Amino acid sequence: MFLDWLERRVDPFAPFDEARMPPRSVLGFAWFYLRPIRAALAALFVIAVIAGTVEASLYLVMRWFIDLLGTADRATVLSDHAVELGLVVLLVAVIRPLSIWAHEVLSNQLVVPQSTSQIRWRAHLYTLGHALSYFQGDFSGRLANRVVQVGPAVRELAVVFIDTLLYVAIYAITAVGLFSAISPWLVLPVLLWIAAYAALTTWFVPRARARSHKTADTRSTLIGRIVDSYTNILTVKLFARDREERAAVRDAVEVHTDAYLHQFRLVTLTTSLLGLLNSALLIATGAACLVLWQRGGMSTGEASAGLALVLRLIAMSGWVMQTVRGVFENVGVVQESMQTMARPHGLTDAPNARALTVAGGEIRFENVGFHYGRGDATVIEDFSLTIRPGEKVGLVGVSGAGKSTLAGLLLRLYDVESGRILVDGQDIAAVTQQSLRESIAMVSQDTSLLHRSIRDNIAYGRPNASQADIEQAARLAHADSFIADLVDHKGRRGYDAQVGERGVKLSGGQRQRIAIARVMLKDAPILILDEATSALDSQVEAAIQESLDTLMAGKTVLAIAHRLSTIAALDRLVVIDQGRIIEEGTHAELVAQGGVYAGLWSRQSGGFLDDGTARYDSAVA
Repeated sequence: MFLDWLERRVDPFAPFDEARMPPRSVLGFAWFYLRPIRAALAALFVIAVIAGTVEASLYLVMRWFIDLLGTADRATVLSDHAVELGLVVLLVAVIRPLSIWAHEVLSNQLVVPQSTSQIRWRAHLYTLGHALSYFQGDFSGRLANRVVQVGPAVRELAVVFIDTLLYVAIYAITAVGLFSAISPWLVLPVLLWIAAYAALTTWFVPRARARSHKTADTRSTLIGRIVDSYTNILTVKLFARDREERAAVRDAVEVHTDAYLHQFRLVTLTTSLLGLLNSALLIATGAACLVLWQRGGMSTGEASAGLALVLRLIAMSGWVMQTVRGVFENVGVVQESMQTMARPHGLTDAPNARALTVAGGEIRFENVGFHYGRGDATVIEDFSLTIRPGEKVGLVGVSGAGKSTLAGLLLRLYDVESGRILVDGQDIAAVTQQSLRESIAMVSQDTSLLHRSIRDNIAYGRPNASQADIEQAARLAHADSFIADLVDHKGRRGYDAQVGERGVKLSGGQRQRIAIARVMLKDAPILILDEATSALDSQVEAAIQESLDTLMAGKTVLAIAHRLSTIAALDRLVVIDQGRIIEEGTHAELVAQGGVYAGLWSRQSGGFLDDGTARYDSAVA
């Protein structure tokens, strides 16, 4: 009961400001994540001081006990020293085990697991808040690695300082205090050793930090390379690029190994120097004890306790040096994670952002301008378009004309650089991103599913949906027939079957139908169809066309398609080129005009637009 109560004192999922950026300094970054558990760390610090003091006091007890054996009357030693011996038994049999137990309980039940999970959770949520472009610019495996590894790294910075460096400080203070009470000549070697040890550590630490940072960075790159190969394994297999992928990972392993070896050269040199330093301390202390004992300046117990304490310091020095190295490996990990995560969110809600309220679903693009940061390569320029409530509008244009970019801007995956976009008169930059995207459903041409069950994927847009609602959406999307036959590698069937990473266990058409079922279940007032039927064969497309008509009923629809036959029946078609509107009207009106759309319609082969190599010249002519 006590352990259960203690384990619940730190809640890994306690509420916090998810939008607050972590500081860009190592100490600030670490404290940002450690601050919520400062009370637990303070308790651990107090217990560590008590436990360390108890451990160090055993050497003083040993000095007293050895001297007692050499001077006390054997016949009456127990009766003469009953109180002192009883206190020693109390210290060794009760106080020491209790201090060890309290330290382990606080460390293992209060600090380590919860703090690690809490740091990872908070780092993940902040990372999740970054804009789409943030994730498009890095390996997903490397990002995941940095989120996962930052938890133990930050925790170790605090726990190792308390557990290790504090213990060493207590032992060093005990040694200096004991030797000072005996003779300045005995304390001198310890003081010189402490000074030399501090100098060695000062020399070692910055070099270890730089090299550990490089090692951590090359490790993340290696993980990113491996995950990239696994994520795109189908492409690797289809293009028979196994050799090239092995070479890419081999190069990453080689770079990481070189960084690791460079780091361990420093460790080897430092450890060797420390060995010489420790040997000098042991010889100097032993010689001082011998001379002082010979001259009657110290007792046998004092000499025994002093040498034992020095041996303990020597044993701990190597451990501490390795621990310090580990600390700065963690500093390297923290620096690496900090550089990745401690960036301001590219897309944020306005300070007083309110929830979007959709009544009719009117969409208005007003003089919108946008490009992807490629110099002067403008994608959308001075674009204005109004889509009336409940109107179904199709966007037409060759690849690169800006159709999908307009959909991304409406979803506020990117911010416009000029102009504005309004939904029912509300500027989407002034409403919360959550409410905006809850009001818009989209089926994209690049459909990827979550590595979860069919049920979870369909219900992703409405998590509280009933099984009956999920099955109805699957029927409308004509997905129920193949779902019934699905069996995954663990024997789960139907709606319980897992679809694999990005839905790789399903065909492209099956994934598209699951995505359509998901949008049907979400039932948002605004609908974007970006090549929604691109992965379907003609028979399946015809079968679900009626369902799509049902889905679009009463909604404002923005549809994008290269296969013009799929959008010809919409209320209005808008032809764009290089981010500008060049024609608009119904299918019949545009064909009758004999302009760009008519040319595109006549040049279609199998119902698809060309790739833009044959521009609009012939159509305009």
